[in-house]
Amino acid sequence: MTVIPTLKTERLLLRAPTFDDWPDFWDLMKSERSVYMGGPFSAVHAWGDFCQGIAQWQMFGFGSLSIEVISTNQCVGRVEINYGPRCPEPELGWQVFDSAEGKGYAFEAATEMRRWAFEEREMQTLVSYIDPRNQRSQGLAERLGAALDETAEKQDPDDLVYRHS
Repeated sequence: MTVIPTLKTERLLLRAPTFDDWPDFWDLMKSERSVYMGGPFSAVHAWGDFCQGIAQWQMFGFGSLSIEVISTNQCVGRVEINYGPRCPEPELGWQVFDSAEGKGYAFEAATEMRRWAFEEREMQTLVSYIDPRNQRSQGLAERLGAALDETAEKQDPDDLVYRHS
């Protein structure tokens, strides 16, 4: 069994998802905020996505981590490396719940997850698949130092693909 790591930043604990994280994740996935991820989703689809992020640890040695604010013990989203049939290459992804938007949590969590992938897993590259209407995620990818890769295979035909290297 693969051990899911716990990563720590100045403000955040990136930890294995638990069932307690599900209600807020479900709220996000059924909301209009999920439109950039292909939503809103049914409970069955969202549950599958939630569990996939956990199962990928066993299959690939990477997956989803819940983002918890250390000072409050509150889960505010998730950061992940996705792969498999829906992702042509390993993808660095992030979602933060509505209450956590604009506080730098996604940037902090994605920076640490990317560091872990490159240093601990010795991955050479990651991509982020981003809906062209999602300007906030595009800005975050650029703040992370990712560059638009026009030649990369896309998850969805309209996606922008940002490469982290």
